[in-house]
Amino acid sequence: MPKSRIRKKADYTPPQAKQTTNIKLTSRGWVAPVMLAMFLIGLAWIVVFYVTDGSLPVDALDNWNIVVGFGFIAAGFGVSTQWK
Repeated sequence: MPKSRIRKKADYTPPQAKQTTNIKLTSRGWVAPVMLAMFLIGLAWIVVFYVTDGSLPVDALDNWNIVVGFGFIAAGFGVSTQWK
């Protein structure tokens, strides 16, 4: 049976250097104040609703005032996704 040839391994070649790109992580100036304002408005809406036994902030909405308060809070979380 003939002997198989031994293959010569290629010389070591280092991997190419990766180019790094600078990413600007500057946050928009309006994001934090709007986010906090939405959180606070939502919290205040719900607190006022419970403290006044449902007569404020909008009497016609009845228990939907809670949904409005949580809507403001959810909007605050939506705005928070813009923060970099």
